[in-house]
Amino acid sequence: MEAFLVSTGVVALAEIGDKTQLLALVLAARFRRPVPIILGILVATLVNHAAAGAAGAWISALVGPTAMRWILGLSFIAMAAWTLVPDQYDDNEGKDAAPRFGVFGTTLIAFFLLEMGDKTQIATVALAAKYSSLMAVVAGTTLGMMLANVPAVLLGEVAAKKLPMQVVHRIAAAIFLALGVSVLLGFGA
Repeated sequence: MEAFLVSTGVVALAEIGDKTQLLALVLAARFRRPVPIILGILVATLVNHAAAGAAGAWISALVGPTAMRWILGLSFIAMAAWTLVPDQYDDNEGKDAAPRFGVFGTTLIAFFLLEMGDKTQIATVALAAKYSSLMAVVAGTTLGMMLANVPAVLLGEVAAKKLPMQVVHRIAAAIFLALGVSVLLGFGA
């Protein structure tokens, strides 16, 4: 029980203000369908954190910290640029346009990829090394992610009704750009 409770608390706190919480807000504002977004976050987190507990140490040994910093930093900057590119959904704002992989699939893929090398994934590796119950750690870290991200999804749904998508995209791009620059400068991941 200790592994579960500690894992939940550590990840819930680490996730507040994290890039994946920003992604939850952006996806909710863009797609306005909270249930598939929440389910996508849940599945992506379960898979990602299970993999982190089982193979995270091997991955971090394979890719050095300098290379990981550059990969993450440039990825954030690329995501900032991509966020500014209007797509079919923006041109038809208000219509129920579905993304290529559906809302669930898009959320699952985006969360899984963005969580790679993230502080909550690294926390999952450390917690799995500390506690012998991998299932308790994965369940706890997943619950922590959900506690932090479900409110962001629900707030994003409200924000989508009040904010134009262009404003949401610009704010998200600025934040992703700031994250990319800070990672490249060594201020965090």
